[in-house]
Amino acid sequence: MITEVKQWWEKAAEDYQRQCRIPIDILYGAGAPNEDELQLIGPVAGKHVLEIGCGGAQAAIAFAKRGAVVTGIDIAEAQLRFARELAAQEAVEIALLQGDMANLGPIATASQDVVFSAWAFSYVDDLFACFAEVHRVLKPTGVFVWSAGHPFNHVLDDHHPEALTVVNSYFDTGIHIEGDTGTPGEAFAAVKRTISDYFDLLTQTGFVVERLVEPDSRKRYACDPWYGLWETTPERCERIPQTIIFRCRKGQVHV
Repeated sequence: MITEVKQWWEKAAEDYQRQCRIPIDILYGAGAPNEDELQLIGPVAGKHVLEIGCGGAQAAIAFAKRGAVVTGIDIAEAQLRFARELAAQEAVEIALLQGDMANLGPIATASQDVVFSAWAFSYVDDLFACFAEVHRVLKPTGVFVWSAGHPFNHVLDDHHPEALTVVNSYFDTGIHIEGDTGTPGEAFAAVKRTISDYFDLLTQTGFVVERLVEPDSRKRYACDPWYGLWETTPERCERIPQTIIFRCRKGQVHV
């Protein structure tokens, strides 16, 4: 994982959680409905669920409340500290591990029924390794359901989000770092990818894409805590999808 990502989240986690006040729910991201409406995963009682890039573990806790055996992994100790306190408040038991999403070594092969992630993969530089690890830990009948910020948003000027000004090429992909890289926690890093980048990585690592969902972000979803924060302005939500979601099943790896 990119060094600046961990440094950023170690510093920003507390403020982020305070500003967003994310509810205990299985959420897919800004401008999107929750799992109860989308039904991409279904019942999880008695199943093993792994959330990677779990952040404050609001979704992991929601899975546990629905009867799942849950593990959450995140790179930032500050996020996991918040997650442990929240799980204790909600009186649920979940396993929380600190680690890189591209290395799921602590998770046994073919042990998980569901792997879930929301808006975390833009922080992973080696997404091929990450998807390959997800494929490894899933049971043969397992499903991989995840979301990301919609790639089309990358073309817009984040410094003036209300203006909807196109300043970047959709095809300008790769690692982008902004801020003071010389001071830990002051530089923000993300990896920009196209939709086809995501699709190709999934098929290369053995997944079959069953559904691709682009929620209508013109709607105000009661469950969405991110609406109006940072770049998620009403103007953007009216014109550009904010979130993209993939439901995948485990297939064969073709060498």
